[in-house]
Amino acid sequence: MKTIFKPGDKKQYRLRVTEADCAAFHGQLVHPVYATFALARDFEWSSRLFFLEMKDADEEGVGTMLSIEHKSVARLGEEVLITATVESLTGTELICTIEATCQGRLIATGKTGQKMLKREKLNRIMNG
Repeated sequence: MKTIFKPGDKKQYRLRVTEADCAAFHGQLVHPVYATFALARDFEWSSRLFFLEMKDADEEGVGTMLSIEHKSVARLGEEVLITATVESLTGTELICTIEATCQGRLIATGKTGQKMLKREKLNRIMNG
């Protein structure tokens, strides 16, 4: 693993809210807004952007924790900017604070944790 980032470094990810991102359960649309579960996926992706540059060919990242505080809505078709900021990098574990904004307003904050593992070890864990 390459240690090329430090606390305060940022990665950004932009997306436009689609129907697949909206709050729905078992095929029933609840609200035509960016769902918390979609935020979770995209929060993890935004912090993974660091690992894509850090990992060696025989490594892969896995999530260790995720927290989200949903504060406002992003409507279907609106653009969301997600910013991941390195909080700490200890050994092989990366902790990021995450902020999502839409048209200048804060829609969510949170934190992610990811750990870099050798693919061989990850395969042993996944395959029991």
